[in-house]
Amino acid sequence: RGTWKVVCECGYTRQQHLEEATRPHTLQGKDWDPKKHVQEMPTDAFGDIVFTGLGQKGKYVRLSQDTPSSVIYHLMTQYWGLDVPNLLISVTGGAKDFNMKPRLKSIFRRGLVKVAQTTGAWIITGGSHTGVMKQVGEAVRDFTLSSSYNEGEVVTVGIATWGTVHNREGLVHPSVSSGSFPAEYIMDEEGQGHLTCLDSNHSHFILVDDGTHGRYGVEIPLRTKLEKFISEQTKEKGGVAIKIPVVCVVLEGGPGTLHTIYNAITNGTPCVVVEGSGRVADVIAQVAGLPTGEITIARIQQALSVFFREMFETLPESSVVEWTKKVNIVRRRQLLTVFREGKDGQQDVDVAILQALLKASRSHDYFGHENWDHQLKLAVAWNRVDIARSEIFSDERQWKPSELHPVMMAALISNKPEFVKLFLENGVRLKEFVTWDTLLHLYQHLDPSCLFHSKLQKVLAEEPERLRSLYKRSSGHVAFTMDPVRDLLIWAIVQNRRELAEIIWAQVTGSVSQHAWLRVGQRWGSSQGGNVARKPSANSRWKRGARVFTECHRKDEERAQKLLTRVSEAWGRTTCLQLALKAEDMKFVSHGGIQAFLTKVWWGQLCVDNGLWRVILCMVAFPLLYTGLITFRCQRCRVLQATKGLLRVRAFFNAPVVIFHLNILSYFAFLCLFAYVLMVDFQPTPSWCEYLIYFWLFSLVCEELRQVALLYFSDFWNKLDIGAILLFAAGLRLLYPGRVILSLDFIMFCLRLMHIFTVSKTLGPKIIIVKRMMKDVFFFLFLLAVWVVSFGVAKQAILIHNESRVDWIFRGVIYQSYLTIFGQMPAYIDGRTGGLDQCSPNGTDPYKPKCPESDAIRHEPAFPEWLTVILLCLYLLFTNILLLNLLIAMFNYTFQQVQEHTDQIWKFQRHDLIEEYHGRPPAPPPFILLSHLHLFIKRVVLKIPAKRHKQLNQAEKNEEAALLSWEIYLKENYLQNQQYQQKQRPEQQIQDIRDK
Repeated sequence: RGTWKVVCECGYTRQQHLEEATRPHTLQGKDWDPKKHVQEMPTDAFGDIVFTGLGQKGKYVRLSQDTPSSVIYHLMTQYWGLDVPNLLISVTGGAKDFNMKPRLKSIFRRGLVKVAQTTGAWIITGGSHTGVMKQVGEAVRDFTLSSSYNEGEVVTVGIATWGTVHNREGLVHPSVSSGSFPAEYIMDEEGQGHLTCLDSNHSHFILVDDGTHGRYGVEIPLRTKLEKFISEQTKEKGGVAIKIPVVCVVLEGGPGTLHTIYNAITNGTPCVVVEGSGRVADVIAQVAGLPTGEITIARIQQALSVFFREMFETLPESSVVEWTKKVNIVRRRQLLTVFREGKDGQQDVDVAILQALLKASRSHDYFGHENWDHQLKLAVAWNRVDIARSEIFSDERQWKPSELHPVMMAALISNKPEFVKLFLENGVRLKEFVTWDTLLHLYQHLDPSCLFHSKLQKVLAEEPERLRSLYKRSSGHVAFTMDPVRDLLIWAIVQNRRELAEIIWAQVTGSVSQHAWLRVGQRWGSSQGGNVARKPSANSRWKRGARVFTECHRKDEERAQKLLTRVSEAWGRTTCLQLALKAEDMKFVSHGGIQAFLTKVWWGQLCVDNGLWRVILCMVAFPLLYTGLITFRCQRCRVLQATKGLLRVRAFFNAPVVIFHLNILSYFAFLCLFAYVLMVDFQPTPSWCEYLIYFWLFSLVCEELRQVALLYFSDFWNKLDIGAILLFAAGLRLLYPGRVILSLDFIMFCLRLMHIFTVSKTLGPKIIIVKRMMKDVFFFLFLLAVWVVSFGVAKQAILIHNESRVDWIFRGVIYQSYLTIFGQMPAYIDGRTGGLDQCSPNGTDPYKPKCPESDAIRHEPAFPEWLTVILLCLYLLFTNILLLNLLIAMFNYTFQQVQEHTDQIWKFQRHDLIEEYHGRPPAPPPFILLSHLHLFIKRVVLKIPAKRHKQLNQAEKNEEAALLSWEIYLKENYLQNQQYQQKQRPEQQIQDIRDK
């Protein structure tokens, strides 16, 4: 220690010690003891780490070897933001680089990352860029490069010794409290010497410091304590609590690895040994493959001599005995699993790891049902339904449905649809599972990011019993007033969990109605802003209900139409068609079967193959109804004798198609009479024609009042009707101003014709396109107004001096600038055209504009005419060429967009028109007042209630049960065919082969 280069027992040179440690009298004559001669200080190395030149980022911390595990765990979960793991994978083995067969290396990497990614596990290694740690890092790297962002990050924690890390100086920050964000770390494998570099593919590093330099293995006690502490933690999710399981995975390795395996199995930690990786792993694998009776000391030592060769020959006898004793731990087969490539039915390392954990769970800690229940909880936590199918739901154990209820709850809350499907296949019945307490628990565990969560919290804060009031209690047993499965479906819908909703949909009756609710949920999910961009496969699943209806319609058209109009008690006494309309499911409404039903309703009791010319001819001359010109669907109407022809007339005039055309004729007559009064017969004293218009309009007002309902004002055409009526009332008997108002009102009444023509298959889609283009015109007018006003004001200010007449200012700025776009050039723009006969010099003539400012001496314009010409050219360039072509492009884009879906949109909006005239009185205005009078007497005077959905009698209930049974039968056939076709797809077959 006489020079600065003398190395201390701690591995550091004299100059690297603190000043007080280098004083001669301080430690002279004493043996070096790390507990006494190492001083702990606040860590100066923590924060973010960036590997220079590689781009990988991570987090790191330097800490003392005696740091409590609880502090480290708190740092990882709270400050580093790591989710509590479902599984802890401790990878150990050779610390130096070793060779593995390419196929085995690929299987190990793929399986390790798969089990970590699917189960939400933490992988713990030594963190250095050598040996087994390097293999793990490269596995994570390959996964990161080949995976998408949505698959998440694999948490890989490297626990290494601080004194063995090469280039660790870059991780130290001078300021103890601030840390490094980030610290740049340089990997220099060539210059590392006897030290090691950190592996750049790990995400987190815990660097253990005991004050020594170059001494390996310092981190082992802390790592062991930390793994034990994590394994004692409990993770609760979805009402199911499990202790975090730990598994040790072994690749290659030497004496230290053998010691680790021995300690792990002794402490009850299951180990997975990869055969073929070399040395200790192969020794354990070979001995474990022997029958228990053949495991002898000689066989163990023989295996050691084969795989360690020269090293085994030089070992002292005591070491050989110690190694043999530790290898003999393989007798505890319950905690040891050997992964053999392509043997024992094992396809991948991930299966071997999970099987090892399940096998270990069958130890003395759990017995009977508790043991199987624990295994199932582990499988649900890992989200590995394949392990549950092969290892848990086997012939060894028969599950009661009630035993699966807790894990069913956990699968629902955790959004694990494959497990929900598995539990349903193994006996869980939703009607037994879903109780009031179950539903309440599910709503208490809504996803906080769900929009419905905040809305529900607000409602329950105001009315705590609001949700409870939906159900009733009787004699201590909670029973649902409606369908419990429906409420579970709604729970899945409001959280936008499509796969769960599809699985529940497959379990219930009334599938077509349920499909409509799924579409409501789809719109709800889109309104939340989450998952809006759906995958094609997910979007196809939403079409299943429509396809079930297609099967029903193909088998029996009449029964399928009954499904559309069947009143569902479970869904608020609504029909499937009403739900589809509420969800705005245009694809479903445009289905051929639904359109055939709407056509049937449109024609009433008339046959749909009656020509329209026959209908109009019978409207004009109704006695032709007795000639058989019109055919009826109703059997009674076909056999009517001439003496009972009144029924034929009633059936004819009650058909919506007839009511519609009668109203068209009536409306055209109203417009003609209105136009005649405005142009010919508008007198100071109302004429009989004008009184007739008043009477006619009064009948229209009565009809609008009859239609008023909750959603009345949501329809654009109803708003237009109200506006036209109010404008007509404003123009009554105001002579000339009234005639102007009524003239504008006539325009609004004419626009109403567009709604009438929406029934036409030719004009209907075009009217939809026109409505969409009106939005484009609105935005175009905003851009056009900028140019018109800017040019108009500039032109007016340059040409005219102090024009005080507001009307002529408006004409010069707006009117003339607008007409210029269409080729009407303004006078005096260039100072050459125009004369005094066309303008007023002083602006005193109210019928002429003010003359441009001019020089009286030189008789020339006082303004720079070249400037106004340039402004005019620029104005025409931007408005006529740029803006007008922009408008054409916008129209073309809108047309292309709408044209693809106009047929669906038209079929969807066609329903509204059919529904309107289906409930409309048969007489057209103004004769409709007779129907209104009859309705008034019936409801107000006689107090006869309106007909609602009639209650089913016993025969109708039996018919409904048969109808639902028929639907269920076809739905199950459809789903079976879909599953068969899915399995036959080449992509699925390739996927199955890859999984195997």
